[in-house]
Amino acid sequence: MSQPAPAAIRPAATILLVRDDPVFEVLMVKRHHQIDFASGALVFPGGKTADGDHDPAWSDHCDGWDEVEAEQRPLRIAAIREAYEEIGIIFGRYPSGAAFEGDDWAASVRGEVDRGERPFLEVVERLGLRLDLRALTTFARWITPDMMPKRFDTWFYLATATDDQLAACDGREIVDAEWIRPLEALRLAAEGQRTIIFPTRMNLQLLGEACSAEDATERARNRTLVPVLPKVEQRAGGGVLVIPPDAGYGAVEEPMSAIR
Repeated sequence: MSQPAPAAIRPAATILLVRDDPVFEVLMVKRHHQIDFASGALVFPGGKTADGDHDPAWSDHCDGWDEVEAEQRPLRIAAIREAYEEIGIIFGRYPSGAAFEGDDWAASVRGEVDRGERPFLEVVERLGLRLDLRALTTFARWITPDMMPKRFDTWFYLATATDDQLAACDGREIVDAEWIRPLEALRLAAEGQRTIIFPTRMNLQLLGEACSAEDATERARNRTLVPVLPKVEQRAGGGVLVIPPDAGYGAVEEPMSAIR
């Protein structure tokens, strides 16, 4: 009997939002328990790209447009849009150069953007903002293994929060948010106090090597990006998930029984 074809891969983007307040922390959000992917898990804000992220009109509403490769533009716009939908933060600036710190109207229409009833571009235009594509630094790229029913080609971006950027959960997909030290999140997961899926755990581990937002950004800029497509290999004790040894995570062999 022939094997079913692997699921189609959908592009996605997510943001590791970090700060020093005063210790180095990352913002993690808890997914609703009824969501079909990573339900109840702590993750970074993000999701798959949408048609509107590819609108050529974005060229007039983005700083750093010509400095970012063409295929990266919709991914970064998607990451910024998802951060807005899930936690109410927009990485954008007014013509004066001042960073966007919140707006009652923008908060009121988040749900409309999330449901596809209002284009994110319309929100940015009405607010008079320009998205700051340069605020995002490429951190990692993970591709879901071919045996999974849903597959994503996810780009992870690093961004530093300002003091006035406050996270407000959408209450639909995201039910909680917390600023937490990367290694503390891993400790809580190991003790069963948090649920963290494998790719998130690996990126928390990598992020935890830094001591500050600036250090994390510098490390990400200097690291060679190696796409991570986990593969299953057989060992004496059973199947393990392995990732490329040169991707920056060290030698990883995760028992399939431990994968979420």
